[in-house]
Amino acid sequence: MLDGGGADMPKKILVVDDEKDIRDLVEATLHRSDHVVIKAESGDRAVEIARTEKPHLILMDIMMPGNIDGLQATRILKNDPKTQDCRIVLLTAKGQISDRREGIEAGADDYFIKPFSPLELLRKIDQILDR
Repeated sequence: MLDGGGADMPKKILVVDDEKDIRDLVEATLHRSDHVVIKAESGDRAVEIARTEKPHLILMDIMMPGNIDGLQATRILKNDPKTQDCRIVLLTAKGQISDRREGIEAGADDYFIKPFSPLELLRKIDQILDR
C-alpha cells in the first residue's frame, strides 16, 4: 500500500504523455503545489517507473505511440499488486462518454479532458488525492 503521508505532505505524481509540451505544462502546474513530479513519455516507461517509484498519482494520456497506450498501461498497473493502489487520472483530448467508460473500466480513478486550465487540473488532483 502507498504511504499517503500527511495531508500537507507533497505527493509524488507521475506525468505520462508523449508530447513534451504537455509534460512540461503539467510539471510547471504541479510545482505550484510543491508536488514531486516524475515524467514519462510512453505507456511502457510509465509502467516501469510506477513499479519502482510508487507514485501517489499518475496523470496519463490515453493515446500514445508504442506497444502500450494509456488504457493498456492502466490495466497493467491496476492488476499489479505493487501498483494497484496508485490513483490514475486519464488525460485525453477525446471527450465521448464511451471513452470515459472505457477508461473507468480499465481501472482509472478519473478522467480529465485536454485542453485544461492549470487551476482545474490542480483541483482535480486535490480531489483525487483527498479520496
